[in-house]
Amino acid sequence: MKDLGLAGKRVIVTGAAGGLGRAFAESFAEAGAMVMAADINATGAGETVALVRELGGKAHAGVVDVTRLESCQALCEAARATMGGVDALINNAAVYAGLERRPFEEIDEAVWDKVMAVNIKGVWQMTRAVAPLMRQVGGGSIINIASATVFSGSPQWMHYVASKGAVIAMTRVMARELGGDNIRANVIAPGFTLTEASFGHMADARSYGADRAALNRNAEVDDITGGALYLASALSSFITGQTLVIDGGKQFI
Repeated sequence: MKDLGLAGKRVIVTGAAGGLGRAFAESFAEAGAMVMAADINATGAGETVALVRELGGKAHAGVVDVTRLESCQALCEAARATMGGVDALINNAAVYAGLERRPFEEIDEAVWDKVMAVNIKGVWQMTRAVAPLMRQVGGGSIINIASATVFSGSPQWMHYVASKGAVIAMTRVMARELGGDNIRANVIAPGFTLTEASFGHMADARSYGADRAALNRNAEVDDITGGALYLASALSSFITGQTLVIDGGKQFI
């Protein structure tokens, strides 16, 4: 089998204090990459780095507010100083856990604005901060995390669904504008995934909606991180502007 070619690559993962972000950091480190685990939660980012290092991986912690360009630029500068550059960016930071489902007419305006600031503006700010570093090393891979809810139109969650739809749209523009610099931009749209947050908020997390999937189960974190490893690797070197839906086949049945 062809080597993924990720050994020694420099990867930034945002929203890395837990959940999928932590899983992305661990998976890339296991594949031999150097990881900058970044989050607005400094303690959580440090815990992720400690876990990665316990497994023998190489990781550094970073603090970032993805809604502020200067914070994103400072993180990228820290990645350049500690890792020598950036080859891949996983835009995973998002407002998700704790969002209350409400009819769109009843969503609080402040909550709406926060979701848009982190989930949309944050992807834009991090990408514009990292693009110059990727140009310096001759290219790179940007992987934006959206959601399969964009395709299902999940009700009473318009703020979240709309924000993730925007991520898909922005990624297509990124692919067009950055392609000439050998920088690829793609999306992963996960379905419901079993993380510690899922189990913490739902007693029936493992079975929740599983009967709607062709594979009759919900996603494990490895199902999602596997897609990211592929999109960051040489195996996907001619893929850009695409959306990889990882939901076990819920969207076509």
